[in-house]
Amino acid sequence: MGQPAAIRAAASPTVGKAMLNKYARAFFTRVLTPFAAFLIRRGVSPDTVTLLGTAGVVAGALVFYPRGEFFWGTIVITLFVFSDLVDGNMARQLGRSSRWGAFLDSTLDRVADGAIFGGFALWYAGNGDNDVLCAVSIFCLASGQVVSYTKARGESIGLPVAVNGLVERAERLVISLVAAGLAGLHAFGVPGVQWLLPIALWIVAAGSLVTLIQRVVTVRRESAEAEAAARENAAQGSEAGQ
Repeated sequence: MGQPAAIRAAASPTVGKAMLNKYARAFFTRVLTPFAAFLIRRGVSPDTVTLLGTAGVVAGALVFYPRGEFFWGTIVITLFVFSDLVDGNMARQLGRSSRWGAFLDSTLDRVADGAIFGGFALWYAGNGDNDVLCAVSIFCLASGQVVSYTKARGESIGLPVAVNGLVERAERLVISLVAAGLAGLHAFGVPGVQWLLPIALWIVAAGSLVTLIQRVVTVRRESAEAEAAARENAAQGSEAGQ
């Protein structure tokens, strides 16, 4: 059922994995393994955990963020982010992986991203009352989707898209969520922290634009190289046939 490697775990960097270094991941893997085993005994599938985790992230982003409750919204999102670790742990314990699981993970990652930046946009379009930051949030949402699409589309036409972008999904989410959580402390009387989220959004927007350009340039170069190699092989084949 799929490849022997854990396709679900390796499909793309999730926000949960991005927020934990290798030592923290090892710790949480040990902590979450009994919980993952419990879910398996109860007949819960990794796909169900993935769906519930995404639903929690979406709820945290779209219920709290549009009201400016950035601290509690980030807390809720972070709790559900651990589903990224639980579903992969369950897949490993079951000794199976699937292309469907990898596809579902990647697809729902896009849904979660859209909810987070959509929540920011709704806040700035409403009580946040800042059209510029609303537009920046929408740009972060759209550019993040396009950055992911360029890699997927390039790979679908047989190109490696061998480039590490400046700000990829993991960086976008870690920067945004950490800044949102800290900015939410303003409601508890911590001064000055409310500016962290706008700064983070501008950083993510600029970094996403650079990353998009990097990927487009890479795909153009790899495409030209592939077409040149194909023409050369065709010419050699024609000469050999004469």
